[in-house]
Amino acid sequence: MLNIRGGVRGKYCDGVSRRDFLKIGGLALGGLSLPGILRAEAQTSITSSNKAIIMVFLAGGPPHQDMFDLKMNAPAEIRGEYRPIATNVPGLEICEHMPRLATMMDKVAVIRTMVGAHGDHSAGQCLTGYTDTISKIQGGRPSLGAVLSKLRGPVEPSVPPFVGLSPKMGHHPWSNPGDPGYLGMAHSPFSPFRGEAVASGESNINLDLGRLGGRRTLLGELDSLRRQFESDEAIGGLDTFTRRAFDILSSGKLFQALDVTKEDPKLRAKYGYGDMNNEYDGPPCCNDQFLMARRLVEAGARCVTISFGRWDTHSDNFTSCAQRIPKLDAALSTLIEDLHMRGLDKDVSVVVWGEFGRTPKINNQAGRDHWPQVSFALLAGGGMRTGQVIGSTDRNGEAPRDRPVTFQSVFATLYHNLGIAPDTSVPDRNGRPMYLLDHFEPIREVI
Repeated sequence: MLNIRGGVRGKYCDGVSRRDFLKIGGLALGGLSLPGILRAEAQTSITSSNKAIIMVFLAGGPPHQDMFDLKMNAPAEIRGEYRPIATNVPGLEICEHMPRLATMMDKVAVIRTMVGAHGDHSAGQCLTGYTDTISKIQGGRPSLGAVLSKLRGPVEPSVPPFVGLSPKMGHHPWSNPGDPGYLGMAHSPFSPFRGEAVASGESNINLDLGRLGGRRTLLGELDSLRRQFESDEAIGGLDTFTRRAFDILSSGKLFQALDVTKEDPKLRAKYGYGDMNNEYDGPPCCNDQFLMARRLVEAGARCVTISFGRWDTHSDNFTSCAQRIPKLDAALSTLIEDLHMRGLDKDVSVVVWGEFGRTPKINNQAGRDHWPQVSFALLAGGGMRTGQVIGSTDRNGEAPRDRPVTFQSVFATLYHNLGIAPDTSVPDRNGRPMYLLDHFEPIREVI
């Protein structure tokens, strides 16, 4: 097993050492090693393009009426404590805690009428377009990242096409970065912050990172290790896929994409740093991961998923959201601006959403409870027509007044942006063709 040991220094904001992920077997879910993924991937027919998706999951159900659909004319027990502010799109107002997004809402499309959510706490519907119940009945619906891995494959051989940045969490359904479902483990995400998989290979080589002074030293150690691989007779017996797995790591491209310290400190500060630790049983607000996502798609990743913050505010909704919303404002606004500045806004689509909305009526603990009837989503990039609001809700934010939008409509839009027809089919485990979606119509206002 190739294992590069890390200490407690140089951590990302989710508390994982920025070098701990360098383990050849630790790059997948479900116990399949990276060499196994590459072996299975070789059996898949793939084509190439440079389109990509960054999907941000707000775990727990963010409060739609406190962020992008404020109801100032509703009764006090509904309208909440926050006030709206004007944006650079005439007539569009958003929460006062998002001043930076307010200056660039011309680059964002707001959907205020997401419908069809399930009431359970799970990332599944935001990753696949299907509720967990339906997904299970149908044999395990693949996530969008797995579909891209299957249909498009890698842009760059040393960068996995699908990367999931979600760390482990106390509530496992929130930490799902995107299951491959019936497409098989070959299309699992590379997950550097989970450390679940079992390493493969016969060698047992360890590097003590405690004595390494920095990234250059680490890469020098990897170069030395590569030479050992080339000269060691025992290592010479490893198969092509184990060698390719090592090449992915030792090439440095993937490592460098994850290393946000290579960025201008001013830009990194603009993204914000966020929290160091998970929030109770949910994800941290790790702003660095938005920067990682941009670096990864620039390096060749096709889909990057992020879980950001714990939004299950049954109590103290306004106190806790006043802490989280500004972090999201900083990270998301900088990501969108960064993509535009780098000319990636036509090719990289961004979607931000949660599993459902929250109750219009504030409870007796100053919180809002689960509300699957309606929620919001944000879309940016991908060449979409932005600077608009899609749909409106009633006076209290309880239900759509017009233009309801389903999760599958958002997925159809994302597939359209990627150049993939939503009525494309992929085989299930029995070889039967399965459409990517049941409903193929994208959101006409944005395409």
